[in-house]
Formats: sequence, structure tokens, C-alpha cells
Amino acid sequence: MNILIVDDEALARSRLRTLLADCADTQRITVAEASNAAETMAHLGPTGGRAFDVVLLDIHMPGQDGLALAHTLQTLPQPPAVVFVTAHADHAVSAFELDAVDYLTKPVRRERLQQALAKVQRSTRVPLPAAPADPEDGETLLIQDRGRTERLPLSEVLYFKAEQKYVTVRTATRSYIMDGALSELESRFATRFLRIHRNALVARRAVRALERHHDEAEGEGWAVRLQGSTELLLVSRRQVAAVREELGR
Repeated sequence: MNILIVDDEALARSRLRTLLADCADTQRITVAEASNAAETMAHLGPTGGRAFDVVLLDIHMPGQDGLALAHTLQTLPQPPAVVFVTAHADHAVSAFELDAVDYLTKPVRRERLQQALAKVQRSTRVPLPAAPADPEDGETLLIQDRGRTERLPLSEVLYFKAEQKYVTVRTATRSYIMDGALSELESRFATRFLRIHRNALVARRAVRALERHHDEAEGEGWAVRLQGSTELLLVSRRQVAAVREELGR
């Protein structure tokens, strides 16, 4: 793996070199350094060829900062993967919007750096020939979880459920909390999620069954069962026909 460290502080570059040397026992690594945007582009060459697999990129630098540089890197014919390495945690959302593979905060731990490099390997691995991909399969949500920002593939989401001032995002293995309105999610992902109740959207692909159900608050009614979940989610009377139509497809 060819890695370019971009940081205006020599001490920070040296520390990353040391950590990368410790990581070299698990994979072959070559490292180069740049202290600013101009040196970075010089390393990448006039044609923008992919001389590096990944750029470990600081954000706060003199001149063009790391976020602007990452945007420039995206315009190259074969852009390297970007992993931000910064002392500031407040740029995580902006970083992931620029398709960063990972976001590390200083001081970086060896184990965390290894995780980021593993993500780079997975993201740059050339896939085997396959059927044409659904262009929606790569869609993701940005989730803030315990001070960490991460990408959640939309294909893993079973349902969204409004809970007072936030939305619960449920996958087969865990739940997340996010800010936002259910109506906004419905508008963005109408082709993939179906409104079943004023407080719930379910993944169309996961709808398995529509069942009679008695609820103490709403009485006799209907509920939907989803593939990958043992929960029953209430279906409002006005949405029963839409769920039946979905099951009939």
C-alpha cells in the first residue's frame, strides 16, 4: 500500500510514520510526505495518476486546508482514498460528505490506524465481475453515535421510527438515533421505504407479512413483520392497502 502523509507539522508526520512502520508487520507499506496542498499535488503528478492508494490528510494547514484539498483530489482521474487525521473532531460530517474513508483524531492509536487502512483496502479492492449494480445500493446515512460519526449503508436499514424529537434507525443487529423528520426521509428514499404509519417507514425489500394484531392503544388492527426482525410494527388503516400491494409485487 502506497501512503502519502499530508500535515504541515513535521512532528505529526513523524508520529504517523512510526505508527505505519508498526503496521507494516501485517501488510507491505511505502510512505511519502507532504506539508501542504502544493506538495501533495506534486507527488500525485501532472496527470493525476494514482501514485498513492491513500492520503492521510490533516485539516488545519496554511494555505489550502485539508477539506478543500480533499475536494481537489476527488477531481483527479484516479483519486486516492482519503483518511482525515486531525486534532479537531468537529469536521467529521464535512469530511464524510467528501467521501472520506475514515476520520481519525489525534493522538492516533496504532489499532485505530490499522482499522482505517483495512477500510481503505476494502474500499479500493477491485470487485469480481457481477450483475449490474443497483445505483441505490451505495447510498448511506451519516449517523452520530457516542461522539463518533459513521456511514450506515441504507441497504442495512429495516425501518425508521419517529420517537418524539428524534428518529430511531433500526438494522438487523442494532438501533441508532438520528435527528431529522420522518417526512424528509420519506421524500429522500421513497423508492426504498414505505410509509406504514404516521410514525414509521419500513424497507420495502424487508416486508415479509401483514398480520392481524391487537394493540392496547389502537385496538384491533394490522401489523407488518419484517425480514431480519422479530418486531411487529403497527400499520395504520389507511396504509393497509399499500402494504398489501407491496407484498403482491
